[in-house]
Amino acid sequence: MTKQAESVGLNNGRRRRTPGLRREEVAELAGIGVDRYLRLEQGRTVSQSDTTLQALARALRLGKVEAAHLRALARSGDRQPFTRESVPGSIASLIATLGLPAYVTGMRWDLLTWNATASDLLGFDRLAEAECNVLVFMFIQPDSRRLFGATWTSEARRTIALFRATHDLSADDPVFVKLVERLRAHSTEFAKWWNAHDVRGGASGQKVLTHPERGAQRYDYTTFQANDDPALKLAITRPRESNLPPAARQHGEAVKPGIG
Repeated sequence: MTKQAESVGLNNGRRRRTPGLRREEVAELAGIGVDRYLRLEQGRTVSQSDTTLQALARALRLGKVEAAHLRALARSGDRQPFTRESVPGSIASLIATLGLPAYVTGMRWDLLTWNATASDLLGFDRLAEAECNVLVFMFIQPDSRRLFGATWTSEARRTIALFRATHDLSADDPVFVKLVERLRAHSTEFAKWWNAHDVRGGASGQKVLTHPERGAQRYDYTTFQANDDPALKLAITRPRESNLPPAARQHGEAVKPGIG
């Protein structure tokens, strides 16, 4: 969420040694004292009013997703240390019976469980336990580049921006620190794009995935949070109607995704 001075209407003609806004400039734009802004930035203020957060969002010209991220960060001071989640048996049984690729991730984006159709399409069964993480799969495992093909770069950058919104709430947790350090060490792309501090939202969309036998196909995906544990996210993928043969579309025939 780094902002340049010119983008928020500040340009005093002086050359800057480093890009971005100075603390004094952010405080001035938001109409708050520099000391108060510094305490906010360092997380030393116990509570922040909605008015102050809204002023900061306006001053920095944050988008809707970025402003929501700012509010979430302001509420994250008392977060408990991370522990790997477990998937309730009812959810695991549900996704096992789905005919569509489905899997469940946790707050750190660990891959917690998936069904056979997801494994056929995404290859999760080939991952060692330590590799069962969406970020590790995307940036360290070579299979991800085959899976996403020409769209790998855009999908990888989108993944980072989505993960940023979760990561920043637990940025000091040793488990999150270790994950980011590992990704930085093994992927120059991750290290470069992570430093951009992009934040995105979105629970559904489209992807182009390359099946070993079917080739590249377009898929719709959507995600759902579990009521019992909001850290659990169920992702379901479905091949688009345009991937089906004309006769199958006309007669409404179903095609199991990811099965040759």
